[in-house]
Amino acid sequence: MQSKHRIFAEDLLLAAEGEDHFDPVPDSLVLLIFNKVADARSLGRCSAVSRRFNALVPLVDDACLRIDRVITDADDALGLAGPRPRGVLSHLFKAMFLAVLKPFAHCDAKSSGSHAKHAAQQHHSPAQVLKNFSSIRNLRMELPVSDVGTDDGVLLKWKAVFGSTLQSCVILGGTRVDRAGPHAHAHAPSAAAADPESADDSGSIPESFYTNGGLKLRVVWTISSLIAAATRHYLLREIVKEHPTLERVALTDAHGQGTLSMGRDQLKEFRDKPLAAAAAANRSQVPACNMKLRYAPLLELSDGTRIHGATLVVIKPVGEAGGIGGGRKDLDEFVAGAFDGPFREAVGALSKRRTYLLEMNGF
Repeated sequence: MQSKHRIFAEDLLLAAEGEDHFDPVPDSLVLLIFNKVADARSLGRCSAVSRRFNALVPLVDDACLRIDRVITDADDALGLAGPRPRGVLSHLFKAMFLAVLKPFAHCDAKSSGSHAKHAAQQHHSPAQVLKNFSSIRNLRMELPVSDVGTDDGVLLKWKAVFGSTLQSCVILGGTRVDRAGPHAHAHAPSAAAADPESADDSGSIPESFYTNGGLKLRVVWTISSLIAAATRHYLLREIVKEHPTLERVALTDAHGQGTLSMGRDQLKEFRDKPLAAAAAANRSQVPACNMKLRYAPLLELSDGTRIHGATLVVIKPVGEAGGIGGGRKDLDEFVAGAFDGPFREAVGALSKRRTYLLEMNGF
């Protein structure tokens, strides 16, 4: 058996003689490999390897752009350089500026030593990073932080579908999430006492829900999630315009809190209809909506997860029969499949609870 050193020496000799074992690999197979890579920054490095790679990389179908560093040169001027606030609304506005409205760092920029200053000068917007990709069909973008700040132990997840404006949104929340231990039933009374929202489960929302700030908290979750989704939607306008081949877009965050999704029909509508922007805000306008709220003081799932104050909010614009696709069945399928793992089970359990109808004006 030949040693690795001998094989490597023979490869160098063949390369010196002008023979490249990679040349016979067809372009279609190389593109298949690049599509599996997907990561935009890795593909950018691949394009610098050879002329062939430089010509093939722009033809990939799938791309994923992870934005993992934010330029903060002007944070002091905006008053955003302090420690992360714990309040929901205050962190919402900070996160919106840091994660969406500010330019993003270059993929390869280093963040320490003498390179930090140079890195701050090499920022590029997502549209600039993707400008050399000419055939993207499926695009996934990931922001470095979640948009809505929550306290430790609080559950807040959302998924929204936009065309030229909001089509549907589902929000899953809980005031506390924990896992039931082997003696959980023995300690159930103390858990209920620690969380007033978990003290009653008669099938109806208890009166305390309206008096102890429970409803107000859900309103904050809803508005904050919709603002986050509308801000992400506004961010996509240039990317969608410059990439007519796009068929599916997902804009999420590193913590998995929320996902903005657009399919082929939504992208077509986004291109065909003018985007309505909110006054004095870099986000899309949210239309007047109908909301269906379902609530359980304590939801115990099959894997031992317990969600206190579990809440499901399903949102669709006023006048839209069923949101996505215009049908009730399409909306129900969207809600049922919005989240994975135990949260999918939570949505299924909450969907069987009593429904409370709410209305919200556009903003």
